[in-house]
Amino acid sequence: MAALAGSAAAFAPANKPASTTSLNAMSKSLPFIKAPANTEGWVGDVGFDPLGFSEYFDMKWLREAEIKHGRSSMLATLGFVAQQYITIPGYTHVDDSNLAPSVVGASAMLQIVCWMGVLEWWTNKGNVTMETMFSDPDRVPGDLGFDPMGLAVGKSEEEMAEMQLKELKNGRLAMLAIGGMIHHNWVTGEPLF
Repeated sequence: MAALAGSAAAFAPANKPASTTSLNAMSKSLPFIKAPANTEGWVGDVGFDPLGFSEYFDMKWLREAEIKHGRSSMLATLGFVAQQYITIPGYTHVDDSNLAPSVVGASAMLQIVCWMGVLEWWTNKGNVTMETMFSDPDRVPGDLGFDPMGLAVGKSEEEMAEMQLKELKNGRLAMLAIGGMIHHNWVTGEPLF
């Protein structure tokens, strides 16, 4: 009987003290890689940085880029779908949104690029390089001071963090969505809907 009790004890869980090994430092989104240290504390951090960009680039610059690309993608997604149903007077309607730039021509597309450059220069007070963009330590990535509807007025820090997380998640989804829609039209050669 004693021999059976001894063998059964082999399957009982051992009492181990809680440790802070590298297992605790694993990524939440990719549990087989270590969590990036530089993303900790940022809104929307899920430990996703498989290429280690946060170790080589300024996190403020990376966050600014993510927010700008997300905002652009949200607008592009809306425009990609709307273009299929709405035509600006004076232009030829095309079903495939990928062909829309050929309808308006190069001059209109260059105007968009130039005015976005002016807007970038203006919002960053001339500091448009990665090295100088955040020379002002008080500058918050993505905060342009543009809130005409007053959505940020009277919000607590927790509520603002929740709004920022919603913007990041919607932006991340929109980046995937616009890529999928563009490639759908390229691969099938047909309109989205």
